[in-house]
Amino acid sequence: MKRRQFITLLGGAAAWPLAARAQQGGKLPIIGFFGVATASAWNPWVAAFVERIHELGWIEGRTVAIEYRWAEGQTDRYAEIAAELVRRKVDVIVTGQSPVTALSQATSVIPIVLALATDPIGTGTVASLARPGGNVTGLSVQAPELAGKRLELLREIVPSLRRLAILGNIGFPAVVLEMDEVAAAARTHGLNVVKLEVRRAEDIAPVFESHKDRADALYITSDALMNSNRIRINTLANVARLPTVSGVKNYVEAGGLMSYGPNIPALFRRAAELVDKILRGAKPGDIPVEQPAKFDLVFNLTTAKALGLTIPDKLLALADEVIE
Repeated sequence: MKRRQFITLLGGAAAWPLAARAQQGGKLPIIGFFGVATASAWNPWVAAFVERIHELGWIEGRTVAIEYRWAEGQTDRYAEIAAELVRRKVDVIVTGQSPVTALSQATSVIPIVLALATDPIGTGTVASLARPGGNVTGLSVQAPELAGKRLELLREIVPSLRRLAILGNIGFPAVVLEMDEVAAAARTHGLNVVKLEVRRAEDIAPVFESHKDRADALYITSDALMNSNRIRINTLANVARLPTVSGVKNYVEAGGLMSYGPNIPALFRRAAELVDKILRGAKPGDIPVEQPAKFDLVFNLTTAKALGLTIPDKLLALADEVIE
């Protein structure tokens, strides 16, 4: 065995309490991965998480187990999945913001790492970013603070923008906060605002039909419901000739016009590092909630052309990715 491989195995097993227990024939530490959307929607993010876990020396089936559960955008499954993970006695749970209430009701002991925490202070998830307390920590996606920047970018592409529709799942408190922030930012730009409020996938098409002539562009908030229905949403928006802006790249891959937001695979890689710390014995309440360091600007030129829009060269030069 090469020296580097030996050091990796040593660091991934004997040096860590939970892994050492597994080496001695005990129960493998279990990571419960609670995906709020579909497995396909989260596939790039899961891959980033697993890759980093492996780099840190954890070997599935030998020093750690990962159990996946997918809510597929159905919020009524959160409590069931949370209870199941608690029954499985997982050692740490990785998830997004939306299942926090269900998880908090199911356990106050099992550490929870939020790879996508949306305004964790405003939603009452943590006491502070520096010292979250309790059993929750993670990465904040800073959704509300980025709303104004997204609108500035959108106005450069759609200079005639006067009316903005904001689509969001009002059953998710963090989305309600973001919708209010977007509305406030829009009004500072002199835009009229209409909120398209949904709670279920079945609400999406009717709300488009009833408001399609009342807006010049669409801001899509992000949560499990929107993510699971991103193809349908962008199809409806493009048929209605509404340019879209969001904070998540895979919305643009699904036909949206543009996105600006944190690099989510990087957040999941960092979440793996927080999980690593917890499996080593760190307490989640002592691990600061971090804010993203890398942001991606993504455009879909095919969608822009279909909508008769031109993305300025200065924006294309700033883009991290251009989909053609």
